[in-house]
Amino acid sequence: MHLMTLALPQEPSDGIAGWAADLVDAMGGPGAGLAIALENLFPPLPSEVILPLTGFAAGQGVISLASALFWTTLGSVVGALVLYWIGMLVGRRRMHAIWAKLPLVKTSDLDRTEQWFERHGTKAVFIGRMVPIFRSLISIPAGVERMPLPVFALLTTLGSLVWNTVLVMAGYWLGDQWDEVETYVGVLSKVVLVAVLVAIAVYVVMRFRGRDRRHHAS
Repeated sequence: MHLMTLALPQEPSDGIAGWAADLVDAMGGPGAGLAIALENLFPPLPSEVILPLTGFAAGQGVISLASALFWTTLGSVVGALVLYWIGMLVGRRRMHAIWAKLPLVKTSDLDRTEQWFERHGTKAVFIGRMVPIFRSLISIPAGVERMPLPVFALLTTLGSLVWNTVLVMAGYWLGDQWDEVETYVGVLSKVVLVAVLVAIAVYVVMRFRGRDRRHHAS
């Protein structure tokens, strides 16, 4: 049975859903894993589309449920490892050099961030795998800070397994209404994005105010 011949309410013939459907149709479980690995490297690719669609395919017998969970989790780990290694290549010294050239920031800000990651890095990596947007980005500071690779791989596997299982099973249970998952997770993604933008705006405003106070004081 081919995924593209299944009776979908809106047949995924184009866009991200169509692309993911083609991969699963052509390659089975490894195709789903490849799609999720690319989603980790390019966060605009939505896991909230790819994973429920994979679960729907499992529910229709295109691939087994075990295969769906195994390959999507493996894809998540592979994608995260690539970003981890990018962080390692950038390294702490180069990161400090780049940071020093950025406006509105101080070296002490980066030092505090590193200290925070030393204390909470394991929780950040595990929980971050279940937070839209951050699930990809959290791998880079883990690499910069040289989190032990076995620890990073284990936390990434466990966090990814939780996230992937929830979305794959949602698609599996919802059947031909699998695409409803995107609506709810999409709202969560937007909330996270807005919170990040607000935090950045507050940070910039506070930094400008601090700079103005120092200027007037001198």
